[in-house]
Amino acid sequence: METESEPYVRLASLRQLHQVMADMNTARSLADTLQTVAEGVVAALGYELACVNLVRPDGDLVVAAFAGNPAAEALITGRVGSRESWDRRLGMGEHWGDLVFIPHTEGWVLDDDDVPQWYTDGPAPRFEDEWHPADRLFAPMYAPGPQGNAACGELIGVLSVDRPRNGRRPGAWGREALQMYAFQAAIAISNARLRANMQRALVRLEREQQALRASEESFRQAFEYAPSGMAIAEMGGDQHGRILRTNDALCRLLGRPASAMRRYSFSDLVHPEDIGTLLRTSAEGGRAELRLGRRDGTYVWVSLRNSVVADAADGPRFLLTHVEDIEERKRRELQLAHRASHDSLTGLPNSAELRSRLSARLCQRAATPHPGVVESHDAAYGHPAFDAIGHAFDFGPSTEPFDAYDHHVHTVAPDGDHDDGTKGLAVLFCDLDGFKSINDRFGHNAGDAVLIEVARRLSNGVRDGDTVARLGGDEFVILADGLGRADAQDLAVRLRNEIIQPIRAEGRAVRVGASFGIGWAHCGMTADEVLKSADERMYVEKRSRPKQHRRAG
Repeated sequence: METESEPYVRLASLRQLHQVMADMNTARSLADTLQTVAEGVVAALGYELACVNLVRPDGDLVVAAFAGNPAAEALITGRVGSRESWDRRLGMGEHWGDLVFIPHTEGWVLDDDDVPQWYTDGPAPRFEDEWHPADRLFAPMYAPGPQGNAACGELIGVLSVDRPRNGRRPGAWGREALQMYAFQAAIAISNARLRANMQRALVRLEREQQALRASEESFRQAFEYAPSGMAIAEMGGDQHGRILRTNDALCRLLGRPASAMRRYSFSDLVHPEDIGTLLRTSAEGGRAELRLGRRDGTYVWVSLRNSVVADAADGPRFLLTHVEDIEERKRRELQLAHRASHDSLTGLPNSAELRSRLSARLCQRAATPHPGVVESHDAAYGHPAFDAIGHAFDFGPSTEPFDAYDHHVHTVAPDGDHDDGTKGLAVLFCDLDGFKSINDRFGHNAGDAVLIEVARRLSNGVRDGDTVARLGGDEFVILADGLGRADAQDLAVRLRNEIIQPIRAEGRAVRVGASFGIGWAHCGMTADEVLKSADERMYVEKRSRPKQHRRAG
Protein backbone atom coordinates (compact mmCIF):
# COMPACT_ATOMS: atom_id res chain seq x y z
CA MET A 1 0.00 0.00 0.00
CA GLU A 2 2.93 2.33 0.64
CA THR A 3 5.09 1.52 -2.38
CA GLU A 4 5.10 3.57 -5.58
CA SER A 5 4.60 0.34 -7.59
CA GLU A 6 1.09 -0.16 -6.21
CA PRO A 7 -1.00 2.78 -7.52
CA TYR A 8 -4.08 0.67 -8.06
CA VAL A 9 -3.99 -0.56 -4.45
CA ARG A 10 -3.77 3.08 -3.25
CA LEU A 11 -6.68 4.06 -5.51
CA ALA A 12 -8.80 1.20 -4.18
CA SER A 13 -7.99 2.23 -0.62
CA LEU A 14 -8.98 5.80 -1.44
CA ARG A 15 -12.32 4.63 -2.78
CA GLN A 16 -12.84 2.53 0.34
CA LEU A 17 -11.91 5.51 2.53
CA HIS A 18 -14.44 7.67 0.67
CA GLN A 19 -17.17 5.10 1.29
CA VAL A 20 -16.34 4.91 5.00
CA MET A 21 -16.51 8.71 5.27
CA ALA A 22 -19.92 8.64 3.59
CA ASP A 23 -21.07 6.00 6.06
CA MET A 24 -19.94 8.17 8.97
CA ASN A 25 -22.18 11.02 7.90
CA THR A 26 -25.24 8.84 7.40
CA ALA A 27 -25.14 7.15 10.81
CA ARG A 28 -28.40 7.57 12.70
CA SER A 29 -27.00 8.44 16.11
CA LEU A 30 -23.85 9.62 17.84
CA ALA A 31 -23.12 6.11 19.06
CA ASP A 32 -23.46 4.73 15.53
CA THR A 33 -21.18 7.48 14.20
CA LEU A 34 -18.46 6.73 16.76
CA GLN A 35 -18.56 3.02 16.01
CA THR A 36 -18.45 3.72 12.25
CA VAL A 37 -15.36 5.89 12.80
CA ALA A 38 -13.57 3.10 14.68
CA GLU A 39 -14.51 0.43 12.17
CA GLY A 40 -13.50 2.68 9.25
CA VAL A 41 -9.94 2.95 10.55
CA VAL A 42 -9.68 -0.84 10.56
CA ALA A 43 -11.46 -1.40 7.25
CA ALA A 44 -10.10 1.46 5.12
CA LEU A 45 -6.75 2.43 6.64
CA GLY A 46 -5.34 -1.01 7.33
CA TYR A 47 -4.85 -0.96 11.12
CA GLU A 48 -5.60 -3.98 13.28
CA LEU A 49 -7.05 -1.94 16.20
CA ALA A 50 -8.75 1.45 16.41
CA CYS A 51 -10.14 3.28 19.42
CA VAL A 52 -12.23 6.48 19.63
CA ASN A 53 -11.53 8.45 22.83
CA LEU A 54 -14.26 11.09 23.21
CA VAL A 55 -13.92 14.26 25.29
CA ARG A 56 -16.56 14.39 28.05
CA PRO A 57 -18.14 17.62 29.37
CA ASP A 58 -15.75 17.51 32.36
CA GLY A 59 -12.71 17.43 30.01
CA ASP A 60 -11.64 13.82 30.55
CA LEU A 61 -11.70 11.34 27.66
CA VAL A 62 -13.78 8.16 27.62
CA VAL A 63 -13.31 5.16 25.33
CA ALA A 64 -16.51 5.55 23.30
CA ALA A 65 -15.92 3.03 20.47
CA PHE A 66 -13.48 0.23 19.66
CA ALA A 67 -12.90 -1.97 16.61
CA GLY A 68 -10.61 -4.86 15.65
CA ASN A 69 -10.54 -7.00 18.78
CA PRO A 70 -13.67 -8.05 20.72
CA ALA A 71 -11.63 -8.93 23.83
CA ALA A 72 -9.98 -5.52 23.92
CA GLU A 73 -13.32 -3.85 23.19
CA ALA A 74 -14.94 -5.54 26.19
CA LEU A 75 -11.99 -4.65 28.40
CA ILE A 76 -11.56 -0.94 27.83
CA THR A 77 -14.80 0.44 26.31
CA GLY A 78 -16.30 2.94 28.73
CA ARG A 79 -13.08 3.48 30.68
CA VAL A 80 -11.85 7.04 31.25
CA GLY A 81 -8.46 8.68 30.96
CA SER A 82 -7.79 12.06 32.55
CA ARG A 83 -7.31 15.13 30.39
CA GLU A 84 -3.99 15.77 32.09
CA SER A 85 -2.63 12.37 30.95
CA TRP A 86 -3.90 12.90 27.41
CA ASP A 87 -2.38 16.37 27.20
CA ARG A 88 0.95 14.86 28.23
CA ARG A 89 0.68 12.22 25.49
CA LEU A 90 -0.25 14.71 22.80
CA GLY A 91 2.64 16.95 23.77
CA MET A 92 5.44 14.41 23.46
CA GLY A 93 6.87 12.13 20.73
CA GLU A 94 7.10 12.96 17.04
CA HIS A 95 4.51 15.23 15.41
CA TRP A 96 3.53 14.19 11.90
CA GLY A 97 1.34 17.14 11.02
CA ASP A 98 -1.59 16.82 13.41
CA LEU A 99 -0.66 13.21 14.21
CA VAL A 100 1.37 12.27 17.28
CA PHE A 101 3.68 9.22 17.11
CA ILE A 102 5.30 8.03 20.35
CA PRO A 103 7.92 5.35 19.66
CA HIS A 104 8.43 2.49 22.09
CA THR A 105 11.74 4.04 23.15
CA GLU A 106 9.79 6.96 24.75
CA GLY A 107 6.40 5.45 25.43
CA TRP A 108 7.46 3.41 28.42
CA VAL A 109 7.03 6.51 30.63
CA LEU A 110 3.27 6.30 29.91
CA ASP A 111 2.83 2.71 31.05
CA ASP A 112 1.55 3.72 34.50
CA ASP A 113 -0.77 6.63 33.62
CA ASP A 114 -4.56 6.31 33.70
CA VAL A 115 -5.24 6.23 29.95
CA PRO A 116 -6.87 2.91 28.91
CA GLN A 117 -4.63 1.07 26.44
CA TRP A 118 -4.18 -2.26 24.70
CA TYR A 119 -1.02 -3.81 23.30
CA THR A 120 -0.83 -6.30 20.41
CA ASP A 121 1.57 -9.15 20.65
CA GLY A 122 4.44 -9.51 18.21
CA PRO A 123 8.16 -9.83 17.81
CA ALA A 124 10.58 -6.97 18.24
CA PRO A 125 11.15 -4.95 15.02
CA ARG A 126 13.95 -6.02 12.73
CA PHE A 127 13.98 -2.92 10.52
CA GLU A 128 14.08 0.80 11.28
CA ASP A 129 10.52 1.47 10.03
CA GLU A 130 9.03 -1.73 11.41
CA TRP A 131 6.17 -1.31 13.93
CA HIS A 132 6.97 -2.15 17.55
CA PRO A 133 4.14 -3.56 19.77
CA ALA A 134 4.72 -0.65 22.20
CA ASP A 135 4.58 2.09 19.54
CA ARG A 136 1.66 4.53 19.84
CA LEU A 137 0.00 6.61 17.14
CA PHE A 138 -2.70 9.20 17.90
CA ALA A 139 -4.84 11.31 15.58
CA PRO A 140 -6.45 14.23 17.49
CA MET A 141 -9.91 15.29 16.28
CA TYR A 142 -10.87 18.95 16.48
CA ALA A 143 -14.27 20.53 16.04
CA PRO A 144 -14.30 22.68 12.89
CA GLY A 145 -13.36 26.29 13.66
CA PRO A 146 -14.03 29.43 11.59
CA GLN A 147 -14.12 28.71 7.86
CA GLY A 148 -13.73 25.02 8.69
CA ASN A 149 -10.23 25.47 10.10
CA ALA A 150 -9.68 22.51 12.43
CA ALA A 151 -6.53 24.01 13.92
CA CYS A 152 -8.65 26.70 15.55
CA GLY A 153 -11.26 24.26 16.81
CA GLU A 154 -11.73 22.60 20.18
CA LEU A 155 -10.43 19.08 20.84
CA ILE A 156 -13.40 16.70 20.74
CA GLY A 157 -11.54 13.37 20.79
CA VAL A 158 -8.53 11.30 19.85
CA LEU A 159 -8.25 8.38 17.44
CA SER A 160 -5.68 5.88 18.69
CA VAL A 161 -4.55 3.17 16.25
CA ASP A 162 -2.31 0.13 16.70
CA ARG A 163 -0.31 -2.24 14.50
CA PRO A 164 -0.65 -1.56 10.77
CA ARG A 165 -1.37 -4.78 8.92
CA ASN A 166 1.76 -4.43 6.79
CA GLY A 167 3.85 -4.25 10.00
CA ARG A 168 5.44 -0.93 9.09
CA ARG A 169 5.12 2.56 10.41
CA PRO A 170 2.86 4.55 8.06
CA GLY A 171 4.59 6.49 5.36
CA ALA A 172 3.57 9.82 3.83
CA TRP A 173 0.46 8.36 2.17
CA GLY A 174 -0.66 6.50 5.32
CA ARG A 175 -0.13 9.55 7.52
CA GLU A 176 -2.03 11.81 5.12
CA ALA A 177 -4.91 9.32 4.91
CA LEU A 178 -5.16 8.99 8.72
CA GLN A 179 -5.01 12.75 9.21
CA MET A 180 -7.66 13.33 6.54
CA TYR A 181 -9.82 10.63 8.10
CA ALA A 182 -9.51 12.18 11.56
CA PHE A 183 -10.57 15.55 10.13
CA GLN A 184 -13.66 14.05 8.47
CA ALA A 185 -14.43 11.99 11.57
CA ALA A 186 -14.39 15.17 13.69
CA ILE A 187 -16.91 16.74 11.30
CA ALA A 188 -19.12 13.65 11.44
CA ILE A 189 -18.96 13.49 15.24
CA SER A 190 -19.75 17.22 15.55
CA ASN A 191 -22.69 16.83 13.19
CA ALA A 192 -23.93 13.77 15.08
CA ARG A 193 -23.69 15.68 18.34
CA LEU A 194 -25.56 18.60 16.81
CA ARG A 195 -28.29 16.28 15.56
CA ALA A 196 -28.49 14.60 18.95
CA ASN A 197 -28.69 17.96 20.70
CA MET A 198 -31.37 19.12 18.28
CA GLN A 199 -33.35 15.95 18.80
CA ARG A 200 -33.06 16.31 22.57
CA ALA A 201 -34.04 19.96 22.27
CA LEU A 202 -37.06 19.06 20.17
CA VAL A 203 -38.09 16.35 22.62
CA ARG A 204 -37.57 18.75 25.53
CA LEU A 205 -39.50 21.49 23.73
CA GLU A 206 -42.39 19.14 23.04
CA ARG A 207 -42.41 18.04 26.65
CA GLU A 208 -42.29 21.65 27.81
CA GLN A 209 -45.15 22.52 25.48
CA GLN A 210 -47.15 19.59 26.78
CA ALA A 211 -46.33 20.63 30.33
CA LEU A 212 -47.26 24.22 29.51
CA ARG A 213 -50.59 23.15 28.04
CA ALA A 214 -51.22 20.98 31.08
CA SER A 215 -50.13 23.83 33.36
CA GLU A 216 -52.39 26.31 31.60
CA GLU A 217 -55.31 23.95 31.90
CA SER A 218 -54.51 23.33 35.56
CA PHE A 219 -54.25 27.06 36.18
CA ARG A 220 -57.56 27.66 34.39
CA GLN A 221 -59.31 25.04 36.49
CA ALA A 222 -57.61 26.20 39.69
CA PHE A 223 -58.55 29.81 38.88
CA GLU A 224 -62.13 29.16 37.82
CA TYR A 225 -63.04 26.66 40.51
CA ALA A 226 -61.01 28.05 43.43
CA PRO A 227 -63.16 28.28 46.59
CA SER A 228 -61.85 31.79 47.30
CA GLY A 229 -61.81 34.83 45.04
CA MET A 230 -59.16 35.36 42.37
CA ALA A 231 -58.60 38.14 39.85
CA ILE A 232 -56.13 38.99 37.09
CA ALA A 233 -55.37 42.67 36.53
CA GLU A 234 -53.19 44.64 34.15
CA MET A 235 -49.77 45.65 35.40
CA GLY A 236 -48.11 48.81 34.13
CA GLY A 237 -49.23 51.19 31.44
CA ASP A 238 -52.25 53.45 31.33
CA GLN A 239 -54.62 50.67 32.40
CA HIS A 240 -52.56 49.57 35.41
CA GLY A 241 -54.73 47.80 37.96
CA ARG A 242 -57.73 47.30 35.68
CA ILE A 243 -59.38 43.95 36.36
CA LEU A 244 -59.23 41.66 33.33
CA ARG A 245 -60.67 38.45 34.70
CA THR A 246 -62.37 37.21 37.86
CA ASN A 247 -63.51 33.82 39.02
CA ASP A 248 -66.97 32.84 40.23
CA ALA A 249 -66.00 32.94 43.90
CA LEU A 250 -65.00 36.63 43.74
CA CYS A 251 -68.12 37.54 41.78
CA ARG A 252 -70.28 35.82 44.40
CA LEU A 253 -68.37 37.46 47.25
CA LEU A 254 -68.94 40.97 45.89
CA GLY A 255 -72.32 40.27 44.32
CA ARG A 256 -71.15 41.57 40.95
CA PRO A 257 -71.21 39.78 37.56
CA ALA A 258 -67.91 39.11 35.78
CA SER A 259 -68.84 41.54 32.98
CA ALA A 260 -69.29 44.34 35.51
CA MET A 261 -66.06 43.50 37.36
CA ARG A 262 -64.07 44.20 34.20
CA ARG A 263 -65.07 47.85 34.43
CA TYR A 264 -63.28 48.30 37.76
CA SER A 265 -59.90 48.19 39.41
CA PHE A 266 -59.48 47.32 43.08
CA SER A 267 -58.95 51.01 43.87
CA ASP A 268 -62.52 51.59 42.62
CA LEU A 269 -63.90 48.94 44.96
CA VAL A 270 -61.89 49.52 48.13
CA HIS A 271 -63.35 51.32 51.15
CA PRO A 272 -62.25 55.00 51.17
CA GLU A 273 -60.52 54.52 54.52
CA ASP A 274 -58.47 51.61 53.12
CA ILE A 275 -57.24 53.21 49.89
CA GLY A 276 -53.90 54.02 51.52
CA THR A 277 -53.48 50.41 52.58
CA LEU A 278 -54.13 49.26 49.01
CA LEU A 279 -51.64 51.74 47.52
CA ARG A 280 -48.95 50.64 49.99
CA THR A 281 -49.43 47.00 49.10
CA SER A 282 -46.55 45.65 47.03
CA ALA A 283 -47.42 44.19 43.63
CA GLU A 284 -44.99 41.31 44.14
CA GLY A 285 -45.81 39.24 47.18
CA GLY A 286 -47.82 42.05 48.77
CA ARG A 287 -50.48 41.33 51.40
CA ALA A 288 -53.18 43.55 52.80
CA GLU A 289 -56.36 43.33 54.82
CA LEU A 290 -59.00 45.81 53.73
CA ARG A 291 -62.66 46.22 52.83
CA LEU A 292 -64.14 45.83 49.35
CA GLY A 293 -67.52 47.16 48.28
CA ARG A 294 -70.38 44.86 47.41
CA ARG A 295 -73.00 45.64 44.84
CA ASP A 296 -75.56 46.35 47.60
CA GLY A 297 -73.37 49.12 49.04
CA THR A 298 -72.04 47.14 52.01
CA TYR A 299 -68.39 46.26 52.53
CA VAL A 300 -66.71 42.96 53.28
CA TRP A 301 -63.32 42.43 54.94
CA VAL A 302 -60.92 40.54 52.68
CA SER A 303 -57.28 39.53 52.63
CA LEU A 304 -55.50 40.41 49.37
CA ARG A 305 -52.41 38.49 48.29
CA ASN A 306 -50.59 39.62 45.12
CA SER A 307 -48.20 37.86 42.78
CA VAL A 308 -46.84 38.75 39.34
CA VAL A 309 -47.16 36.37 36.41
CA ALA A 310 -45.78 36.72 32.87
CA ASP A 311 -47.74 35.81 29.77
CA ALA A 312 -44.53 34.62 28.04
CA ALA A 313 -40.77 34.83 28.45
CA ASP A 314 -40.65 38.50 27.42
CA GLY A 315 -44.38 39.13 27.27
CA PRO A 316 -46.54 41.44 29.37
CA ARG A 317 -46.80 40.92 33.09
CA PHE A 318 -50.07 40.62 34.95
CA LEU A 319 -51.09 40.90 38.57
CA LEU A 320 -52.70 37.82 40.07
CA THR A 321 -54.65 38.69 43.21
CA HIS A 322 -56.02 36.14 45.63
CA VAL A 323 -59.00 37.47 47.60
CA GLU A 324 -60.00 35.66 50.78
CA ASP A 325 -63.13 36.44 52.77
CA ILE A 326 -62.04 37.26 56.35
CA GLU A 327 -65.25 38.93 57.48
CA GLU A 328 -65.91 36.40 60.23
CA ARG A 329 -62.32 36.50 61.47
CA LYS A 330 -62.32 40.28 61.51
CA ARG A 331 -65.58 40.27 63.44
CA ARG A 332 -64.07 37.94 66.02
CA GLU A 333 -60.90 40.03 66.21
CA LEU A 334 -62.90 43.20 66.76
CA GLN A 335 -64.97 41.46 69.39
CA LEU A 336 -61.86 40.21 71.17
CA ALA A 337 -60.23 43.62 70.94
CA HIS A 338 -63.39 45.22 72.33
CA ARG A 339 -63.54 42.73 75.18
CA ALA A 340 -59.88 43.34 75.99
CA SER A 341 -60.36 47.10 76.12
CA HIS A 342 -63.89 47.43 77.51
CA ASP A 343 -65.69 46.61 80.72
CA SER A 344 -67.82 43.48 80.30
CA LEU A 345 -70.66 44.80 82.51
CA THR A 346 -71.14 48.37 81.31
CA GLY A 347 -69.50 48.24 77.88
CA LEU A 348 -67.42 51.30 78.77
CA PRO A 349 -63.66 51.48 78.12
CA ASN A 350 -61.83 49.72 80.94
CA SER A 351 -58.87 50.85 83.02
CA ALA A 352 -56.27 49.73 80.45
CA GLU A 353 -58.04 51.48 77.59
CA LEU A 354 -58.46 54.62 79.70
CA ARG A 355 -54.73 54.75 80.45
CA SER A 356 -53.94 54.11 76.80
CA ARG A 357 -56.12 56.99 75.60
CA LEU A 358 -54.77 59.29 78.26
CA SER A 359 -51.13 58.36 77.58
CA ALA A 360 -51.64 58.98 73.86
CA ARG A 361 -52.27 62.66 74.66
CA LEU A 362 -49.28 63.10 76.96
CA CYS A 363 -45.66 63.20 75.85
CA GLN A 364 -43.24 62.16 78.58
CA ARG A 365 -40.61 64.63 77.41
CA ALA A 366 -38.37 65.82 80.22
CA ALA A 367 -35.66 67.82 78.47
CA THR A 368 -34.66 71.35 77.63
CA PRO A 369 -36.61 72.32 74.50
CA HIS A 370 -35.24 73.95 71.39
CA PRO A 371 -34.43 77.64 71.83
CA GLY A 372 -37.33 78.55 69.56
CA VAL A 373 -39.92 76.91 71.83
CA VAL A 374 -38.66 77.76 75.31
CA GLU A 375 -41.30 80.41 75.87
CA SER A 376 -44.24 78.17 74.95
CA HIS A 377 -42.86 75.32 77.03
CA ASP A 378 -42.42 77.54 80.04
CA ALA A 379 -45.98 78.71 79.67
CA ALA A 380 -47.22 75.15 79.52
CA TYR A 381 -45.13 73.84 82.38
CA GLY A 382 -44.79 76.85 84.66
CA HIS A 383 -44.92 76.30 88.42
CA PRO A 384 -48.38 77.88 88.87
CA ALA A 385 -49.87 75.16 86.70
CA PHE A 386 -48.08 72.52 88.71
CA ASP A 387 -49.29 74.03 91.96
CA ALA A 388 -52.88 74.07 90.72
CA ILE A 389 -52.71 70.34 90.08
CA GLY A 390 -50.72 69.58 93.16
CA HIS A 391 -47.55 68.23 91.42
CA ALA A 392 -44.04 69.47 90.81
CA PHE A 393 -41.78 68.08 88.09
CA ASP A 394 -38.06 68.27 87.38
CA PHE A 395 -37.38 68.71 83.66
CA GLY A 396 -33.77 67.60 83.71
CA PRO A 397 -31.43 66.78 80.82
CA SER A 398 -32.28 63.91 78.49
CA THR A 399 -30.42 61.98 75.83
CA GLU A 400 -33.48 62.00 73.53
CA PRO A 401 -33.66 64.76 70.89
CA PHE A 402 -36.47 67.22 71.46
CA ASP A 403 -37.34 66.81 67.76
CA ALA A 404 -39.25 63.66 68.74
CA TYR A 405 -42.13 65.87 69.87
CA ASP A 406 -41.88 68.71 67.35
CA HIS A 407 -45.20 67.61 65.79
CA HIS A 408 -46.94 66.82 69.10
CA VAL A 409 -49.77 69.15 70.22
CA HIS A 410 -48.88 69.72 73.85
CA THR A 411 -51.62 69.33 76.43
CA VAL A 412 -51.82 72.28 78.87
CA ALA A 413 -53.84 72.98 82.02
CA PRO A 414 -55.65 76.07 83.35
CA ASP A 415 -53.47 78.24 85.55
CA GLY A 416 -54.42 78.57 89.22
CA ASP A 417 -57.85 78.07 90.80
CA HIS A 418 -59.59 80.71 88.68
CA ASP A 419 -60.71 80.38 85.07
CA ASP A 420 -58.05 82.14 82.99
CA GLY A 421 -59.55 81.08 79.63
CA THR A 422 -57.11 78.20 79.10
CA LYS A 423 -58.69 75.12 77.61
CA GLY A 424 -57.25 71.79 78.72
CA LEU A 425 -57.86 68.07 79.13
CA ALA A 426 -60.11 67.70 82.17
CA VAL A 427 -60.09 64.40 84.05
CA LEU A 428 -63.22 63.89 86.18
CA PHE A 429 -62.88 61.12 88.73
CA CYS A 430 -66.33 59.89 89.84
CA ASP A 431 -66.96 57.70 92.89
CA LEU A 432 -70.52 56.60 93.74
CA ASP A 433 -71.82 57.32 97.25
CA GLY A 434 -74.04 54.76 98.94
CA PHE A 435 -73.38 52.03 96.36
CA LYS A 436 -72.07 49.49 98.88
CA SER A 437 -75.31 49.60 100.88
CA ILE A 438 -77.31 48.73 97.72
CA ASN A 439 -75.13 45.68 97.16
CA ASP A 440 -75.46 44.65 100.79
CA ARG A 441 -79.25 45.14 101.01
CA PHE A 442 -80.45 44.07 97.56
CA GLY A 443 -77.66 41.90 96.16
CA HIS A 444 -75.14 42.13 93.38
CA ASN A 445 -77.75 41.96 90.62
CA ALA A 446 -79.19 45.22 91.90
CA GLY A 447 -75.70 46.67 92.16
CA ASP A 448 -74.94 45.66 88.58
CA ALA A 449 -78.14 47.30 87.37
CA VAL A 450 -77.12 50.53 89.13
CA LEU A 451 -73.66 50.49 87.53
CA ILE A 452 -75.14 49.89 84.07
CA GLU A 453 -77.58 52.77 84.45
CA VAL A 454 -74.91 55.13 85.82
CA ALA A 455 -72.69 54.26 82.85
CA ARG A 456 -75.56 55.06 80.49
CA ARG A 457 -76.29 58.40 82.16
CA LEU A 458 -72.63 59.41 82.13
CA SER A 459 -72.29 58.50 78.44
CA ASN A 460 -75.40 60.50 77.54
CA GLY A 461 -74.20 63.48 79.55
CA VAL A 462 -70.89 64.05 77.73
CA ARG A 463 -70.01 65.26 74.23
CA ASP A 464 -69.13 63.09 71.26
CA GLY A 465 -65.41 62.43 71.45
CA ASP A 466 -65.26 62.51 75.25
CA THR A 467 -64.34 59.28 77.04
CA VAL A 468 -66.35 57.69 79.83
CA ALA A 469 -64.51 54.71 81.39
CA ARG A 470 -65.12 52.41 84.28
CA LEU A 471 -61.99 52.28 86.37
CA GLY A 472 -63.27 49.45 88.54
CA GLY A 473 -65.93 48.82 91.20
CA ASP A 474 -68.06 51.96 91.47
CA GLU A 475 -65.37 54.31 90.10
CA PHE A 476 -65.74 56.05 86.75
CA VAL A 477 -63.50 58.48 84.91
CA ILE A 478 -64.41 61.04 82.24
CA LEU A 479 -61.84 62.54 79.84
CA ALA A 480 -63.14 65.79 78.36
CA ASP A 481 -60.78 67.78 76.15
CA GLY A 482 -60.98 71.49 75.40
CA LEU A 483 -62.62 72.56 78.67
CA GLY A 484 -61.87 75.53 80.87
CA ARG A 485 -62.00 75.28 84.64
CA ALA A 486 -65.61 76.57 84.84
CA ASP A 487 -66.67 74.24 82.02
CA ALA A 488 -65.29 71.24 83.89
CA GLN A 489 -67.05 72.23 87.11
CA ASP A 490 -70.34 72.69 85.27
CA LEU A 491 -69.94 69.27 83.67
CA ALA A 492 -69.35 67.64 87.05
CA VAL A 493 -72.50 69.26 88.46
CA ARG A 494 -74.64 68.18 85.50
CA LEU A 495 -73.38 64.59 85.65
CA ARG A 496 -73.90 64.41 89.41
CA ASN A 497 -77.48 65.68 89.03
CA GLU A 498 -78.14 62.95 86.47
CA ILE A 499 -76.71 60.22 88.69
CA ILE A 500 -78.71 61.09 91.81
CA GLN A 501 -82.03 60.55 90.02
CA PRO A 502 -83.83 57.33 91.12
CA ILE A 503 -82.71 54.12 89.42
CA ARG A 504 -84.90 51.03 88.91
CA ALA A 505 -83.07 47.95 90.12
CA GLU A 506 -84.63 44.55 90.83
CA GLY A 507 -88.14 46.01 90.80
CA ARG A 508 -87.45 48.85 93.20
CA ALA A 509 -86.24 52.43 93.01
CA VAL A 510 -82.83 53.11 94.55
CA ARG A 511 -80.63 56.16 94.66
CA VAL A 512 -76.91 56.73 94.77
CA GLY A 513 -74.88 59.88 95.08
CA ALA A 514 -71.63 60.79 93.36
CA SER A 515 -68.46 62.62 94.31
CA PHE A 516 -66.37 64.20 91.55
CA GLY A 517 -62.73 65.23 91.59
CA ILE A 518 -61.42 67.33 88.73
CA GLY A 519 -57.81 66.95 87.68
CA TRP A 520 -55.96 68.36 84.72
CA ALA A 521 -53.60 66.54 82.42
CA HIS A 522 -50.60 68.07 80.72
CA CYS A 523 -47.49 66.80 78.99
CA GLY A 524 -44.80 65.60 81.32
CA MET A 525 -47.26 63.68 83.52
CA THR A 526 -47.96 59.98 83.33
CA ALA A 527 -51.47 58.62 83.08
CA ASP A 528 -51.25 57.25 86.62
CA GLU A 529 -50.16 60.63 87.94
CA VAL A 530 -53.10 62.34 86.25
CA LEU A 531 -55.57 59.80 87.65
CA LYS A 532 -54.03 60.04 91.10
CA SER A 533 -54.41 63.84 91.04
CA ALA A 534 -58.11 63.59 90.11
CA ASP A 535 -58.65 60.82 92.68
CA GLU A 536 -57.17 62.96 95.42
CA ARG A 537 -59.40 65.86 94.42
CA MET A 538 -62.41 63.56 94.51
CA TYR A 539 -61.68 62.53 98.08
CA VAL A 540 -61.23 66.17 99.06
CA GLU A 541 -64.67 66.88 97.60
CA LYS A 542 -66.18 63.79 99.28
CA ARG A 543 -64.82 64.72 102.70
CA SER A 544 -66.00 68.33 102.33
CA ARG A 545 -69.66 67.24 102.30
CA PRO A 546 -71.50 65.81 105.31
CA LYS A 547 -72.05 62.08 105.02
CA GLN A 548 -75.81 62.35 105.21
CA HIS A 549 -75.85 64.72 102.21
CA ARG A 550 -73.57 62.80 99.89
CA ARG A 551 -76.21 60.60 98.28
CA ALA A 552 -78.94 63.18 97.74
CA GLY A 553 -76.57 66.03 97.09
